[in-house]
Amino acid sequence: MYSDKKNIIQLAALLEAHHVTKVVLCPGSRNAPIVHTLSTNPAFTCYSVTDERSAGYFAIGVALREKVPVAVCCTSGTALLNLHPAVAEAYYQQVPLIVISGDRPAAWVGQMDGQTIPQPNVFHNLVRKSVNLPEIQNETDEWYCNRLINEALLEACHRVKGPVHINVTLSEPLFNFTIKQLPTVRVINRYRKADFSTPTGATLPDILKSFPKRMIIMGQGNPEKQDDIEKQVLLHKQYVCLSEHIGNRPAHEASLRNFDVALYTMSEDCATQMAPDLLITCGGHIVSKRLKQFIRQHPPKEHWHVSPDGEVVDLFGALTTVIEMEPADFMNELALLNNDPPSEYCHLWEDYCQTIPDPSFGYSAMSAVGMLIKKLPQVSVLHLANSSSIRYAQLYPLSPSVEVFCNRGVNGIDGSLSTAVGYAAGSDKLNFMIIGDLSFFYDMNALWNAHVSRNLRILLINNEGGEIFHTLPGLKSTDISHNYITAVHRTSAKGWAEERGFIYLQAKDDTQLEEAMEVLSKPELGKQPLLLEVFTSKHTDTSLLKEYYHQLRK
Repeated sequence: MYSDKKNIIQLAALLEAHHVTKVVLCPGSRNAPIVHTLSTNPAFTCYSVTDERSAGYFAIGVALREKVPVAVCCTSGTALLNLHPAVAEAYYQQVPLIVISGDRPAAWVGQMDGQTIPQPNVFHNLVRKSVNLPEIQNETDEWYCNRLINEALLEACHRVKGPVHINVTLSEPLFNFTIKQLPTVRVINRYRKADFSTPTGATLPDILKSFPKRMIIMGQGNPEKQDDIEKQVLLHKQYVCLSEHIGNRPAHEASLRNFDVALYTMSEDCATQMAPDLLITCGGHIVSKRLKQFIRQHPPKEHWHVSPDGEVVDLFGALTTVIEMEPADFMNELALLNNDPPSEYCHLWEDYCQTIPDPSFGYSAMSAVGMLIKKLPQVSVLHLANSSSIRYAQLYPLSPSVEVFCNRGVNGIDGSLSTAVGYAAGSDKLNFMIIGDLSFFYDMNALWNAHVSRNLRILLINNEGGEIFHTLPGLKSTDISHNYITAVHRTSAKGWAEERGFIYLQAKDDTQLEEAMEVLSKPELGKQPLLLEVFTSKHTDTSLLKEYYHQLRK
């Protein structure tokens, strides 16, 4: 019988799954449920060593002899510190030593409770990875715990081998051994080449054929990394390929760009039918909340993430494989395997997305964004601020010759304008910026800059506050929400823009917008940078957007 502590049985099951089956066990009370669980499982070969200082080096010896990762388990407090010399030796000798420590709840650190010290990250930069397992109370805790253990065990033998530390928080009671067998747990694998095979010997082509519904989601990517993407058009016959504007992938007739709106209109039965069996992701951030929700609610049987550095990124909670390759290289490998007729799954998505009409709005923030995107010169750069700006831009098709940038690393509103100014200063193309009022005024010192170049053109959507906050579920329209959450204001950029040498344009209706947009979007380079300030009503913007989605639902 095993411990009833869910973080312990996750740990034991994953140690076995990752073939870490040789364990050095040190005595103690806080780690007793870990010791019991491992020592009573016939899959593990256990060694009992009392002195932690010796136990760590003993484990190194076993690892060197067997040429496999070896674990050493100790109790809380100074017992863990006594492993420090062995951890240092393993680090510099590049030995995959798995340090497992029982720990007391963090609330008792510094409260004169026995054998209690700050244990997470105690080895600092002498381990390849350090994780602190939570006590599992819900499904999110269990997913998090599973992911952390997978990350630590993968890192012990990743590129340069070395020690990792898994700290296990345990509350009393410690000695409930009621679990008859270890659970089936999700195992994350990592491969450093495309021609990998499963433990059963199945190769990549075999694996792909077992998944009739295959999807590729391309996250944010820089244009210079997409040189080979045109060779991959064959992928569109066998994979549903989804990419947002910030993905910077050249458009192909089968690429699906309006998937966010399509997901909004799907019934649950339809969504289940459209969900992938195999999901392959690459690149950086994804903007669409609907896409994230769709995959999380309909998890694929397998999720492969292609990453140049082999990083574990489990955005959808379904990651099974990390492929450590440049995404373009891996996609080219996939393209070479595509000799089958077009997939019915691809046709299903294409047909559905073609039923979604192009958006049409009256005078609003959305219509201003759409008008600029339609008029962008073929060879230009588009910078998008976060929140409404990037989401409205995604409503409209964009020429593949336009490069797109957005600060999606953290997704904050700060610095969007400064980044665009910095990029434009060294660019030989026209640079367009779509930005909301809060983002603009927060970063208005970006224009207090001697390097603002004449190739910069700004579309400023001024609806006198944080319009996107009005879409938050549960936020009621009150004086408090207006003043303190949506930050209502009565500010214009006119004086500041003109002071900083911009040609200033403004629009308050359709006619003015069309006239000003012709000036803003003209392909000829002028003598001064331009700023078009479009004044809209946040209430009108919100209601028009809601009406658009309501009509799609019908």
